[in-house]
Amino acid sequence: MAEQVMSKAEFIAEVQAITGSSKKEATAGVNAALRIIEDQLVQGNNIQFTGFGTFEVKQRAARTGHNPQTGEKILIQAKKVPAFAPGKTLRDVVRDSYMLQNA
Repeated sequence: MAEQVMSKAEFIAEVQAITGSSKKEATAGVNAALRIIEDQLVQGNNIQFTGFGTFEVKQRAARTGHNPQTGEKILIQAKKVPAFAPGKTLRDVVRDSYMLQNA
């Protein structure tokens, strides 16, 4: 089965359909939610939606890599990256849906 990707515009249209709001209101709501998540992660805070999951910032340690063109070893610096850890309810819903599709 081919993986499908929902665009932001399609996501906004789904929010609009579910809430009965205008496209402008749905766009403002989605943009506000994404901005809040972004701002909180930049501040180093986690965002937890019980059952759905947690948005967090993880620290990647520095490591040694190599330049694929020359084979030369290089140091890849440590960095912070955003991460999402799904909650139990979301994991269960996705697993159960997969099990039904492949039964």
